[in-house]
Amino acid sequence: MENTHSPIEQLRSVVRQLWDELSPAERAVCQFLISCPPEQILFSSAQELGGASGTSNATVVRTMQRLGFGGLPGLKRALAAEFSSAVPPDVRLQQRITHVGHDLSAIWTRVFDEARERLEHSHRLWDQQAFQRAVEVLAGAGSTLVYGVGASEPAARHLALKLGRRGHRARSTGATGFALADELLPLAHGDAVVVFQPGRRLREIEVLVDRAKAVGAGVVLISDELGDAFADRVDAALSAPHTPTGITAEPLTGIIVADALLLAIDSLDENRSVEHSHQLSALREQLLGPQESRARRSAPAG
Repeated sequence: MENTHSPIEQLRSVVRQLWDELSPAERAVCQFLISCPPEQILFSSAQELGGASGTSNATVVRTMQRLGFGGLPGLKRALAAEFSSAVPPDVRLQQRITHVGHDLSAIWTRVFDEARERLEHSHRLWDQQAFQRAVEVLAGAGSTLVYGVGASEPAARHLALKLGRRGHRARSTGATGFALADELLPLAHGDAVVVFQPGRRLREIEVLVDRAKAVGAGVVLISDELGDAFADRVDAALSAPHTPTGITAEPLTGIIVADALLLAIDSLDENRSVEHSHQLSALREQLLGPQESRARRSAPAG
């Protein structure tokens, strides 16, 4: 893809190059996108853009794939990078509110539309070999350190907690600066490190990956933009597209990727997962006490 000064110029350049290969519906999508304000693309769903261009949401997604953006979220990500650097956060929030409006039904739909777009985009980016390698690294690890800072920290905590419930030693951290050194010190050969980081190349991640490789620990990166940058330094890089608008939670796709890893690990050692789930339930029963345990058992399943 040609490197131009802005995402919209990049879009126009690619459209010019591929125009003769596009179908009439794809051309209609392109004509609308290159003529409307970038903010409208950023805050619109594929269905809305399909309606505005006289096509469909499927045509919008297919057109973005043809143009090399991987889907609408790919174009939105490119637009969001420039938008975020040029527009202050409070102004972005105001524009987001203005675009969504005050209709509660529209707000509900908008959140689910963006969540669906992100998850579908993540699904399309699935790399079977990388996923298999990530599962192997985690399933065979003596201990797993899961790292996520800021908005990525909930995904890191989620994976570490669920690994522990399956009988795998795991801990999470969001430490930065000197505090991270204490977390890195116990890393040993045969351990695993999982890093949740959408796009910003933090110094902490560089040091974390270097430390892991130095001691012989496997590394799994779950990211939107850093996969290529760390491809030769990690064992597996899995895609988790971040939010281009801030409408949905940053760790959404990372948590879903973590859930896929957890289910795959269950499939490799079903007995271990089931046994530890049984032990967890037994401990919970002890903590609840006899009366609460009986009440919970008699309550409808939920």
